[in-house]
Amino acid sequence: MLPVLLGLTAALAEVFGGFIIVRQNWERRYLQYFIALGAGFLLGAVFLEMIPEALRLVGSRTLYFVLGGYLIVHLAEHTLSSHFHFGEEVHGEEMAPAHRSYSVLAGLMIHAFFDGIAISSGFIVSNWLGLILFVAIFLHKVPEGFTVASVMVAGGQGPRVALVSSVLLGASTMTGVLVMLLFRAQVGVGLPLAAGVCFYVGASDLIPEINQQPGIRLALVVFVGVGITVALHSLLH
Repeated sequence: MLPVLLGLTAALAEVFGGFIIVRQNWERRYLQYFIALGAGFLLGAVFLEMIPEALRLVGSRTLYFVLGGYLIVHLAEHTLSSHFHFGEEVHGEEMAPAHRSYSVLAGLMIHAFFDGIAISSGFIVSNWLGLILFVAIFLHKVPEGFTVASVMVAGGQGPRVALVSSVLLGASTMTGVLVMLLFRAQVGVGLPLAAGVCFYVGASDLIPEINQQPGIRLALVVFVGVGITVALHSLLH
């Protein structure tokens, strides 16, 4: 039940991100810190936890699956959702037609599905790995829900549709959790695929968002995220 409960928590974080858009009085600049900390934690988890465990499970085939996971999301982003940013309000000059908004939703649902795969895969291997991956994924769930809702609003959709879109992301996360638990014997495939997806999200989606911000504060927060992962790995493994 633990991966199910934590998967549900991650899903609710996405709904909360959508709720931030619906409720205009929320302070949103703090999302940048979630993005930065999540990016560092995610990259640390991929290289220190996910890939080594996958190598132990399936050996040299691991890197093929990691590359496959990376390319799956790359293809999805450049076909279904050709341009979006985590945690960004889409401004007037970037107003997208409704079909573009729904294509972004489809791309993010693929992200969310593999987030669920990652959480379950981690718990199938060990509670330690599952908890590390849950924290890494949870930190970018609020910005993810924020993103899909903001894109919906920019595409001319109302607050209700924006909130429903974040609920759909949460449902995709839970679907990934349940699918991996159902096919737990395939963890040797699911874990490295999820590692490739997480690497893409951290390095190709989250880090570019941080690089667009002035100053070094957010860049240092990335190092904090990596440092926490390294410390936990060294002290508790």
